[in-house]
Amino acid sequence: MSGFAENAERWAEDTRVRPGFRERVEALMRDRWREPVIVLHLGDTDVGFDVPGRREDGTVVGKRLVRRFFWNILRGIGTAVFAVFALAHGERPGRAFQRKIAVSGPENAMALDLADRLGPVKGAWLACSPSCLAVVDTGTTFTDPAAAPPPRIVWEARKPQAPELSFRKSTLTWPDGSIFRLPIHGPAEQRHLRNFLEFPDVVHWNGKPPGR
Repeated sequence: MSGFAENAERWAEDTRVRPGFRERVEALMRDRWREPVIVLHLGDTDVGFDVPGRREDGTVVGKRLVRRFFWNILRGIGTAVFAVFALAHGERPGRAFQRKIAVSGPENAMALDLADRLGPVKGAWLACSPSCLAVVDTGTTFTDPAAAPPPRIVWEARKPQAPELSFRKSTLTWPDGSIFRLPIHGPAEQRHLRNFLEFPDVVHWNGKPPGR
């Protein structure tokens, strides 16, 4: 990745999330599940797909052909503008609109149930408990939480149907082998997670004891 692209990504990761959003999601899910909850802010959910029958952007092969045609034109223009801007700053152009592959698996992968629900989400949070998982939308986190709409659950799963969560790998894995690689939002979320996680995959749901 070029230095220009790295700086752009670092700026996106460091975008400030207003205090209060995490706490609203924690309260909602603790009341719902009656279990301790860990909540992590997800970053860019416009991720790439590696699933038969889906394009890289997640759309179904053979559908939305007109929309796809015009999108390819716009992407070509955007790529050219990005390249000129990067060269003007002494950087290698790289690729604009390149998605990180986060969803992989067989055709009709079980992970698609979650991935397909993330499109309209404006502020995605992963909520985890010992027996449940959910993705909650708070709307944009740039606003004052007091003026934001109530958090909304967009996906939920409970054991034994819930996928396997690995905090260390930042993945959800379903029985059919399909995987969703969680786009955890930057260093602040990783630091928050370390309050609960002990190597290699020991989870202290109420927080690590002092000294650990």
